[in-house]
Amino acid sequence: METDRADHTTGRRRDGLTPTDPLYRRALIAALCAGLASFNALYATQAVLPALSGAFHVSPTIAALTVSATTGALALTVLPAGVISERFGRRKVIQISALAATVLSLLLCLMPNIQSIIALRFVQGIAVAGVPAVVMTYLAEEIDGRYLPRVMGFYISGTTLGGLLGRLIPGIALDFTSWRYAVLLSAGFAVLMAIITATVIPPQHTFEAKKITWRHELTAIGSHLRNPVLLRLFALPFLLMGTFVSLYNYLGFRLINDFGLPASLAALTFVMYLSGTWSSARAGALVSKWGRSRVVAGACFVGVVGLVLLFIPTLPSTLVGCLAFTAAFFAAHSAASAWVGELATHDRAEASSLYVFSYYIGSSLMGWISGYFFHAGWPIFVAWIVVVIGVSLVIALSLFKQGKSRKKVV
Repeated sequence: METDRADHTTGRRRDGLTPTDPLYRRALIAALCAGLASFNALYATQAVLPALSGAFHVSPTIAALTVSATTGALALTVLPAGVISERFGRRKVIQISALAATVLSLLLCLMPNIQSIIALRFVQGIAVAGVPAVVMTYLAEEIDGRYLPRVMGFYISGTTLGGLLGRLIPGIALDFTSWRYAVLLSAGFAVLMAIITATVIPPQHTFEAKKITWRHELTAIGSHLRNPVLLRLFALPFLLMGTFVSLYNYLGFRLINDFGLPASLAALTFVMYLSGTWSSARAGALVSKWGRSRVVAGACFVGVVGLVLLFIPTLPSTLVGCLAFTAAFFAAHSAASAWVGELATHDRAEASSLYVFSYYIGSSLMGWISGYFFHAGWPIFVAWIVVVIGVSLVIALSLFKQGKSRKKVV
């Protein structure tokens, strides 16, 4: 069992890593690279969905299953991964998960048909689950609470960059090579990031292994689900992530088929993820000034405004709307995910796992279902995702109202 952290020069016990600790910088680097590696692997095929649809003569909805299968498997595995981390440690789970998931990305280019790609992507979802399931808990336990929003924002920034590069690298490469080599090129980068993560992530000093029992885990999960604030926070990622993945699953088809952009230029729209990199890091400062409930509600409102712009049938309005929604999504996610870590004063791994479960089950189910709205036409598709993000805004406003009457919680 690892012991509580102590200052090696004075022997005094310390509550968590601060910027004065040598390991703090390593934790920042590990958080960033974990996001880069895992999200690159998670969305390895999203940028090449039009190419997969054409190569295997399948509909966009079937091609999108190469994304939904991964996020769905992750959602089913995230709770067990969190439980395993209670017994064997967060650090070990993060290391194994990042390495296994990215190595599987290397095998995608060898798959002979769409069915085998979907199957491998399902397995990859199981492998990658350990990172998003455990990273929030690891950081909440190891980082001083005063600096947790900043470090959590750094991890979210890594996920945005990982998602960006995981789409940008193969998307641009499609103009010069086949989808197989495009995916392979991106996978090589992901493996490198996983190796860095496994190497630099600091040892745990506040972790205490627990004996795993079904009774305890079910009790812990039930306790979190009875918390009205946590319950609404678990609903938010389902709706927000479902909307986000739906938009980016089918945006490429819109840009290529309706606006006539080549695949490389359509892939460049993923540069808008950089707005999420900025907004997720900025969210920590805004939370300190305005509070979590205001930041989450404000981000959801901006997301609604951005999506409404997609009704205008022009390329500039489409890009501006996507940019606004992307920044809003990551700001809301950054604030809400850190909020869960603070509210869950016990069984944090289970709380984080429930949040991530909701996040990725939303990605999987809504990313697939939204394909049917897309087939009905772009305006109907946009109306669908506006309604979903509107529900998120209502939930965020309810958290804001509760925060006014329960300052100590919000």
